Amino acid sequence: MFTFIRPALACLALTAQAAAAERVYELTIGEATVTVDGKAYDRLAINGTIPGPLLSFTEGDEAVIRVTNRLDEPTSLHWHGLKLPGLMDGVTGFNGFPGIAPGATFEYRFPIRQSGTYWYHSHTGLQEQDGIYAPLVIAPAAGETVKTERDYVVMLSDIHPERGMRILRNLKVDPGYYNYGKRTLGDFFRDVDAKGLSAALKDRAAWGEMRMDPTDLADVTGYTYLINGHSAAANQTFAFAKGEKVRLRFINGNAMSFVDVRIPGLKMIVVAADGSPVQPVPVDEFRMGIGETYDVVVIPDADRAYTIFAEAIDRSGYVRATLTPREGLEAEVPEMHPRALLTMEDMGAMPGMDHGDMAGMDHSAMGHDMAGMDHSAMDPKVVAEAQAMGWAAGAPPDTKVLSYADLKALVPNADVRPPVREITVTLGGNMERYIWLLNGKPFEDSDPIQLAYGERVRITYVNETMMAHPMHLHGPHVLAENGQPPERLPTKHVVIVPPGKTVSVLLTADEVGDWALHCHLLNHMVSGMMAKVSIAAPVTR
Repeated sequence: MFTFIRPALACLALTAQAAAAERVYELTIGEATVTVDGKAYDRLAINGTIPGPLLSFTEGDEAVIRVTNRLDEPTSLHWHGLKLPGLMDGVTGFNGFPGIAPGATFEYRFPIRQSGTYWYHSHTGLQEQDGIYAPLVIAPAAGETVKTERDYVVMLSDIHPERGMRILRNLKVDPGYYNYGKRTLGDFFRDVDAKGLSAALKDRAAWGEMRMDPTDLADVTGYTYLINGHSAAANQTFAFAKGEKVRLRFINGNAMSFVDVRIPGLKMIVVAADGSPVQPVPVDEFRMGIGETYDVVVIPDADRAYTIFAEAIDRSGYVRATLTPREGLEAEVPEMHPRALLTMEDMGAMPGMDHGDMAGMDHSAMGHDMAGMDHSAMDPKVVAEAQAMGWAAGAPPDTKVLSYADLKALVPNADVRPPVREITVTLGGNMERYIWLLNGKPFEDSDPIQLAYGERVRITYVNETMMAHPMHLHGPHVLAENGQPPERLPTKHVVIVPPGKTVSVLLTADEVGDWALHCHLLNHMVSGMMAKVSIAAPVTR
């Protein structure tokens, strides 16, 4: 279907090694001033830069990473998506990890047991949002299956005029503090023209009863979006020669923003998801949850520039970079897609349901994927329009947008056992107080989810909120149940659970330790949306 035969000339230093080698990095976390679009920001940084330095390894290496804390508060680094001993995972209070005290140096040491595109970031408070994050790439011991002439990291991130703690305080005072896209009286009259007065009034009344707004696609706006630390105006460039195969390693390191990614004029062939190879999938666009990574291959077949374009799902901003055969060339920057409106189906409810406290909402009458929802109370014209709207909407109808259902493992999964039990994890919260919950409890009040070593389980996420949540499990990876046969289910460490929907994953409990399970929307995690998954050591006799 899609073959690559020429040797890779990687732009990353990913040299295969014949034997395991010790790869040593020295990192310092401290205060730094960075300038974006002429504005200076006092932030946190790794080795003085945002993002921090790329760490590159080869599968089989022994990673030795010495981290010195120059802040006046504790810090940490978490190796997002890596399988490693619990103490090395970098979450304070888990597996005996004490955090890194001011002035102290902590040595992370662990074997590299996998390959692919990953990243690392602080797991202390809101430090990640303030600048402590960076890319990490691991070359396969046997060399890349997909051979390319160019290989680039494309790390998507953001910077905000306010520091993380101020943003969180504002959300606690008013969860809609940053929602600048609320509907106006003019929008109401446009709805009347499109739907009729009765339907428009019913729609406004339904949202009013739920104390929600259909424009609430993101909790925080006002970000300047970045690619490898460069804004749209700075325009990071990536070189290519006509006809070359180029691997782009996309990492969503944003604090709070889902993004839609496209390269007008080029098909993107998705070849890896969350670091794990998948069978090639040609797409025009893909959506990334916070913490997800996708490797894509493009083959620019013209002697011209192409725009790499990533826009926030609430269309509050974008960032672009340029693929170019020569210095000085730029491609047209496309218009952002129209901003979608959430629908009643996204809410998982019909008019009259009280969402003031969503944690106790009863989903017993709802189908697995909401397909059987009763829309009889809505005007037929409104229903028809809603099917073209909603959280997943945005791209033009003829666009091929990546779906989880498209992902198939390139190498068959070793463990295809059916699960022996199912664990339901409800995603809830109280928007009026900006508290986020798993199974009705904040992290500090929750009990660990206990798993026996080697146990095969299904985790079913039931989203009872108006927001999509990128759910991240440390330690063992999961297989997303996406309709593929068991041996081809894709390996993930972050899965998006859309509003009002249910998503399930399979898990083999083969990583001993206490592992964080949390929403990767940073303000959701620190506001309670986290739990502990404990995998006991195997019993020996």
